[in-house]
Amino acid sequence: MNQGEIAYLDNAATTPLHPEALAAMLPFLGDRFGNPSGVHAVARDARAALEEARDLVADCLGARPGEIVFTGGGTEADNLAITGLHARRGGTVVCPASEHHAVLHTVASLGGRVVPVTADGIVDFDALADALDDDVSVVSVMLANNETGTVQPLADIGALLREHAPNAVLHTDAVQAFPWLDVATLAASAPLVAVSAHKFGGPKGVGALVVREGVAVDPVIHGGGQERDRRSGTHNVAGIVGMAAAMRVTVEERERTVARVGTLRDRLADGLLAAVPGTRETGDRAAKVAGNCHLRFEGIESEALLILLDEAGVCASAGSACTSGAIEPSHVLTAMGIDSADALSSVRLSLGPTTSDDDVDLALKVVPEAVARLRGR
Repeated sequence: MNQGEIAYLDNAATTPLHPEALAAMLPFLGDRFGNPSGVHAVARDARAALEEARDLVADCLGARPGEIVFTGGGTEADNLAITGLHARRGGTVVCPASEHHAVLHTVASLGGRVVPVTADGIVDFDALADALDDDVSVVSVMLANNETGTVQPLADIGALLREHAPNAVLHTDAVQAFPWLDVATLAASAPLVAVSAHKFGGPKGVGALVVREGVAVDPVIHGGGQERDRRSGTHNVAGIVGMAAAMRVTVEERERTVARVGTLRDRLADGLLAAVPGTRETGDRAAKVAGNCHLRFEGIESEALLILLDEAGVCASAGSACTSGAIEPSHVLTAMGIDSADALSSVRLSLGPTTSDDDVDLALKVVPEAVARLRGR
């Protein structure tokens, strides 16, 4: 099957590499191969490119260049934010039950508190307020959920922290948010902000953490003291340069992309809701990012449905790409009060900048046929 026959609707798992990101990376995979930690001309060339990328990433995230820490992806950025600050300050860490496992497992490893979310996936403010006290050092709330696309009211959460836990630092996993939302503005109240390049047209294995001035984190990777001793290791110069290029394009085109993809998402969701009886949409569409279409098909096991969709050329997922091999119901949906059988019927169709009308047309044809086949009709 060639690429032209595939409707790729799994952009929340990863996105195609943007041509401008690839073009930016290629020189650093060839002649410009220097290690930016060196002192000679080849190393200085790499260093100059690294710092130029840092300036661009900082601008896109509403931060200062010195506040950017390059990481090996979003998971590492989340771990550095939570573990690194906890190592420095101690205290208690808190997060909602719908967080990505990069946050949930980190909070669990530190003996932290997990608070519930509402049926729409928004953090329960009363429960969060009850969990806050003077001992809380870190509160981690993702800006946009990786499965349902639900956007959290981060500014209101920041205000709650200032009232009930003024010593706490707010961290946000903005990995899924950056393609769709003005993270520089919406995450301004968060001193710690994590992103990952491959969610917005950059390469895999590279990300960044904003550590705003006045906040210090201890490293979780020790060695040569790179990134102001916050993250040691030889820099992935090609990856960092590619991430910066993808960030610039994403910010420049974001408004147009959101409008176009949001229209496609609505056509896809409304078409499937109308064409497939017993279909339910997860969460409030008005509170989601534009690329997220999360549906539950009554009486269907998503694993079987995804196999049929794949055979017909539609790439989708049942939730987080990090746990897509599991048969267990999504912890995100469970946290929203959705029962196990219903949760196991869910499919995430995630659109992106490269999604076309033809992709939506194919999904609108294939999904109803596949559901009908599984229902024996």
